[in-house]
Amino acid sequence: MQTMVQGYRGLRFIIWLNADRLMSLMMVFAGLLAGAFLGASMLPQ
Repeated sequence: MQTMVQGYRGLRFIIWLNADRLMSLMMVFAGLLAGAFLGASMLPQ
C-alpha cells in the first residue's frame, strides 16, 4: 500500500512539473482556434 501511495505522489509531482508546458500548449491551441474563427468570420460570404 505504501508503494502505491508513493507512486501516486511521484506521478502527481511529474504532472505538477509539466503543468506549465501543458498550459502553454493549451494557450497556443486556443489562440490558433481564436485566429481561425476570426479569420473565417471576416471572409466575405
